[in-house]
Amino acid sequence: MTPAIQLLKKQKIPFQIHEYEVEMSGPGYGNAVAAYLGRPEEQLFKTLIITPDSQHSRLAMAIVPVAFSLNLKAAAKTLGWKKAQMSDHQKAQKATGYVVGGISPLGQKQRLPAVIDQSCSALTTMFFSAGKRGLQIEMAPEDLIKLINAQLADIQG
Repeated sequence: MTPAIQLLKKQKIPFQIHEYEVEMSGPGYGNAVAAYLGRPEEQLFKTLIITPDSQHSRLAMAIVPVAFSLNLKAAAKTLGWKKAQMSDHQKAQKATGYVVGGISPLGQKQRLPAVIDQSCSALTTMFFSAGKRGLQIEMAPEDLIKLINAQLADIQG
C-alpha cells in the first residue's frame, strides 16, 4: 500500500485502484496506460515536478492529462513565478518520496503547491499514479483539488 492510498483511506475519500501492466517508459507511456485501462487519454493525468530555476529549492506540482505536454509558462504564471522548468529527477524524488514515472500528487514527503489543468473539472473521475508504476487511483477531481489545495488553470502545452 502506497502513502497515497493510505492517505485516501485515512481521509475516507472514495476512490478505486486500477492495476496495469505496461512495459514501456518515456514518451507514450501514459497513452499506453490509458489504452490498457480502456480510458480516454484525457482522463489520465501525470504529476510533474517543476521549479522556478535549477538553482532554486522551491518545487511545485503540475498535473496535466497524459495526452498533453505541460505549458511551463502558464504553470509558472499560475504559481506566481516568473518562469518554470522541470525539476531534476533527484530533487523530485527526494521531495515526493516517489520514483519519477510513478509520482502521485498524494502522500508526498513534502507538501508542494499544486496546479491542475482545468480540463479535469469536466470529468466525473480522473486517474493518476497511486505512487508506483502499475497502479492508478481513480477519484473525483474535486476531491483531489480539495485534498492537495490545488489551483485550476489552463496549463496544457
